[in-house]
Amino acid sequence: MTVMIERPTISSTEPHSFEAMLDDLDRLDVLDGYKAEIIRGSIVMSPWSKGYYTRVMNLVCKQLQRHLPDGHFISQAPNLFVFPGLERAYGPDIHAAHEQVLETSSNRLDGEALSFVAELTSSATRDDDLSDKVETYGKAGVPVYLILDMQEEKATVLWAPTAEGYTARLSKPFGEKLDIPAPFDCTLDTTEFQAPAATQE
Repeated sequence: MTVMIERPTISSTEPHSFEAMLDDLDRLDVLDGYKAEIIRGSIVMSPWSKGYYTRVMNLVCKQLQRHLPDGHFISQAPNLFVFPGLERAYGPDIHAAHEQVLETSSNRLDGEALSFVAELTSSATRDDDLSDKVETYGKAGVPVYLILDMQEEKATVLWAPTAEGYTARLSKPFGEKLDIPAPFDCTLDTTEFQAPAATQE
């Protein structure tokens, strides 16, 4: 498998069952600095986040922590959430779910147990974060999906999921406050989400 720096690396396009692809994912020797997901019938490897992305993720977790529904946690841990009906498996940058989802010895967690996901876009992942993941998270009923577009420096929150996807969205440029809907019902301050002055995407 050839790994490209700026774009995701995609596995062979031969047809496989979703379960077989999950098994392939378990056996995959993922290179240091990369994560692997199943997107649109392919195993996709993409680079892990830039340094300042971690600062932003920490800020999101810190602000949402005190607004979590009872029994829920929020994390940046590299967990794999599986959506069998939609044949997707994602490792979101930030996720929140009920603690019960962790009571398993499997590394494949139930995607429908998520109460919140956030993705920070990069040049390698932006298209999927803005399209495939919007559709999947919405159809799976994830209540809130936050997209932090690091290239456009814009935060977008999507909510009111249906079988067709999300029916509501709101965007604000970094530096402004963004209302996060139920089950969190809080305001996210994006003031410190911009890249360091010397950093170019």
